[in-house]
Amino acid sequence: MVAQMRRNAAYLCIFLLGAWAWGSGLLPGLLERWDDIAYLGQQHVELVALSGGAAILFGVPLGIMLTRPRFHRIGDAAVQILNIGATIPTLAVLALAMSLLGLGNTPAVFALFIASLLPIVSNTMAGLRDVPPALLEAARGMGLSPRHTLLQVELPNSMFVIYTGIRTALAINVGTVPLAFLIGGGGLGELIFTGIALNEFGTMLAGAIPTALLAVLIDFIVAQLQFWTIPRGVNPLR
Repeated sequence: MVAQMRRNAAYLCIFLLGAWAWGSGLLPGLLERWDDIAYLGQQHVELVALSGGAAILFGVPLGIMLTRPRFHRIGDAAVQILNIGATIPTLAVLALAMSLLGLGNTPAVFALFIASLLPIVSNTMAGLRDVPPALLEAARGMGLSPRHTLLQVELPNSMFVIYTGIRTALAINVGTVPLAFLIGGGGLGELIFTGIALNEFGTMLAGAIPTALLAVLIDFIVAQLQFWTIPRGVNPLR
């Protein structure tokens, strides 16, 4: 009964929100700009996929490497360097990338890659370091090599934390991509900044709303991967 009441309340809220969006002219304005939203949204997704994918492919192995005994001493120093890099304003990183690589998608992808790297590396290191020592001792007692210990014990027990870092990085990435428009990178930032420059609230929302929805969608997809790909015994959500 309570669940049914909650669903009815949710449906009512959605209906009222839709009615307000239509009556205020927001929804018709978005439909009028649908072609622009679809085209620029595709560019937005491509930038997220390239920069976020590169950050994942580079950041996770880097985090693993920095927790190995050979590199353990420089692990904290490397994270501090990444922290310092994260304090640099995104616009400054974009300007630096533009000065080195020119205009277009390449400097935008590079700057977004840098902006997405810290959460992935730091969470990978934190997840691996939080593996209970008793599990590692048991793995060594069973005769597992360091490689097999990493693959069969450490990574499965740290994947939840690693996924959390990936979700954070991708959320940052999606929200930062609009700034790529300033250096010719395209994306939904074109609508946002055009709306600001021309003082057109509808045009600005035509870029801002799809950006927010895209961030929610990507986080939902990664959350589903986090839920279904992590084994039940080490997944706190299952």
